[in-house]
Amino acid sequence: MTTNSKGFATRAIHHAYSPADNEGALTPPLHLTSTFSFETAEAGGEMFSGEAPGHFYSRISNPTLDILEKRIATLEGAEAGLALASGMGAISATLWTLLAPGDELIVDKTLYGCTFSFMRHGLAKFGITVSHVDMTDPANLRTAISARTKVVYFETPANPNMRLVDIAAVSEIAHAAGATVVVDNTYATPYLTRPIELGADIVVHSATKYLGGHGDVVAGLLVGTYEQVSAIRLYGMKDMTGAVMAPFNAMLVMRGLKTLALRMERHCASAREVALMLEAHPAVKSVAWPGLESFAQHGLAQKQMPAFGAMIAFELEGGFDAGRAMMNRLEMIQRAVSLGDAESLIQHPASMTHSTYSQQERAEHGISEGLVRLSVGLEDAADILADLAQALPEMAAARAA
Repeated sequence: MTTNSKGFATRAIHHAYSPADNEGALTPPLHLTSTFSFETAEAGGEMFSGEAPGHFYSRISNPTLDILEKRIATLEGAEAGLALASGMGAISATLWTLLAPGDELIVDKTLYGCTFSFMRHGLAKFGITVSHVDMTDPANLRTAISARTKVVYFETPANPNMRLVDIAAVSEIAHAAGATVVVDNTYATPYLTRPIELGADIVVHSATKYLGGHGDVVAGLLVGTYEQVSAIRLYGMKDMTGAVMAPFNAMLVMRGLKTLALRMERHCASAREVALMLEAHPAVKSVAWPGLESFAQHGLAQKQMPAFGAMIAFELEGGFDAGRAMMNRLEMIQRAVSLGDAESLIQHPASMTHSTYSQQERAEHGISEGLVRLSVGLEDAADILADLAQALPEMAAARAA
């Protein structure tokens, strides 16, 4: 079945697999094998040298992972994909491949906590300069970039404060300087944003989140050109990190991709209702969700996102203490890190996902101490709103008192 010209949901379900080639099995087989036998010694040698295609060891490739890799590539509009053990595996394997001592890595001001830690406390130890630039204004990148800059890296929307980056504008500036653009597309997913089509070179995902979608797998994915992905596979993944995805996890992510379009539509619709409710509530000081007209970068969001995702960052008038009390009053919404699950999840970045930043660093990088991050799930929107409503009024009453 040729699916390259089919719609997003069709490709997510059918791309790169034919039941007719697998004894009629509707679901791709799970290849639980560490190694593969060769017809001849010569055939094995040709695979190892790269002269012939084929699988020879599951640390490099596996038929189950191969289908997933082709599916994420077509959904992102890229040539090739690579499956890894986690989102951090995808990020670290990519950067170990692209960077060398003496190079500069320019990153946006706001990053996921573990990404920040890997760059500032990991890469920096090996002679790589890590420079933070406020990429909400592309002109800042134009001023900062130099011949030493090999990679420009950012998230959009950024975790946890929802800052956006103009992918097309930043990519144009980076490419003019000879740098590779890497975008973390975890929050948006390819259903909402396809950075490759906007000029980026490599896209990384924590597939643990929306792509898996059910909170039962830890996984990472990346896409790029055949040449880029091959280099990351054979160096960054195989040799530097060993961050190989298990075939069973690939099966779970493929299951998640089949419903990604449906889930994102529900996530986005419910998030709109929640964002509007929070914005109108007297206990809420600020709300960051790209779909709100009050969101500072709403125009950019409309330019590069057909819908606005299900991640909401907000702060209560009473700061962290009020936010913590509100979270403790929630009955259905779960206090947990991660995002993109069927369950609505809420957490406090400063003490949880972004605790790898010092307090001073969080202030410098736009992560306030009272910020609360909400991942709007797939429950009935009315129930999500009711749970928030029963937790929030006490904050308003406390403020009035």
